[in-house]
Amino acid sequence: MILRWPLRALLLLLPLTAVAEPRSCAQERGRQPAQALADTCRSLSPATHPPCNAANSCALIQDEIARSCALFGDGEAARQPGCGPLPSSAEAAAAVVQRYYRALDARDYGTAWQQWGDDGRPGHSYDKFRQGYAKTRSVRVTLGPLGAVEGAAGSSYVSIPVTVNARLADGTRQIFTGSYRLRRVNDVDGASAEQRRWHLDNAKLQQQR
Repeated sequence: MILRWPLRALLLLLPLTAVAEPRSCAQERGRQPAQALADTCRSLSPATHPPCNAANSCALIQDEIARSCALFGDGEAARQPGCGPLPSSAEAAAAVVQRYYRALDARDYGTAWQQWGDDGRPGHSYDKFRQGYAKTRSVRVTLGPLGAVEGAAGSSYVSIPVTVNARLADGTRQIFTGSYRLRRVNDVDGASAEQRRWHLDNAKLQQQR
């Protein structure tokens, strides 16, 4: 559970050539709403030094809230104010996609990277992933109807259709459509809390012309 923070710290220490600093939650939402989100985060997080601070991106704070609620499991999370959708639900999977794009929009590439899991997006290095968004000024996602949660080989999967609107630094606008597949390990003996969280598993996006 504590191993996530050294990993995130290492990501932040990588070179930041041509990549702007992350935007804080206070900048995104305003001071009071950001502080309220950070307070909810602190009330739920079991971590000794959680990232529940309005100076961090909203996506990072929301990620810690989701991580903490996943530790509770569905039954206890349903009784915890601030937990939102049940950790095993398709709605919780959809929140991962939304959090992913909020992190990208805030230039918090470390939090976006970890929506793919602790090791990030398979087949990509973190530095290449981050540099791929260096020219993106803003990005927004709209979700389509959520697919049904399906199970296979001890895991659950759900497909979520998306439309992504991006604007580049030169003003160019881009639209992508497609879907993300998300995966979580079922609540079985031996599965860690991190494995039981939804993570991005696969992306199929196509740019519209």
